[in-house]
Amino acid sequence: MSRTELDHKVKQLRELRRMAEEIAAEIETITDTIKREMAVQGVDTIIGDDWKATWKPVQSTRFDGKAFKAAMPDLYERFTRSTEIRRFVLA
Repeated sequence: MSRTELDHKVKQLRELRRMAEEIAAEIETITDTIKREMAVQGVDTIIGDDWKATWKPVQSTRFDGKAFKAAMPDLYERFTRSTEIRRFVLA
């Protein structure tokens, strides 16, 4: 790939990322509007002509690795492993 083609691809990638950020912000705005309406109505489910939106509490349990490491550093060391990844960054 020539330098000109690569420059074009980078510009294209930057533009697509910018557009994705704008779309993500718009999605978040619309989602928040729907959630506010559900809160106003005091419901956790709204049904339309061809859609259904739910906004319900969900219980979640997660492992607290930081607390485990502080409480049991020996076990933490025995059961953790390091990996190497490659990260792509465009600045």
